[in-house]
Amino acid sequence: MTIGSVDMWKAATGKGFKYVFFLANICKCDKREYICLTSKNYFTQKRKKAMNKAELIDAMAKDSGITKTQANEALDSFTNAVVTTLKKGDRVTLVGFGTFSVSDRSARNGRNPQTGEVIKIKARKVPKFKAGKEFSTKISSGKK
Repeated sequence: MTIGSVDMWKAATGKGFKYVFFLANICKCDKREYICLTSKNYFTQKRKKAMNKAELIDAMAKDSGITKTQANEALDSFTNAVVTTLKKGDRVTLVGFGTFSVSDRSARNGRNPQTGEVIKIKARKVPKFKAGKEFSTKISSGKK
């Protein structure tokens, strides 16, 4: 049984090969026969696109009618204000959007996955975001 994406991999490399990597498993391949251990092919998986800072600044500038420089300054000001507030131990609540807060993680024991030895993980503070009801409703309903 031949799979089209496996043939594309072989054509792209131009050489014979022993292993083809799939999403969850490795498929062992002969010269003529492919034995597939999973139905989800790595080559056919679509990646979800994430908006980066530059794209967010472009969107902010376009929606509000300001320059990209002004939008960048506004975004930097927002992130700096959130970080400063969280460092103090306070919360930032934007009604309808969500709440930024800090959570304390206690010290705990973990394991080194390579050696299996027990390691100590220090206590630390981690930022959290809890989406507001209105924001969650908009996301789940698909409305803009």
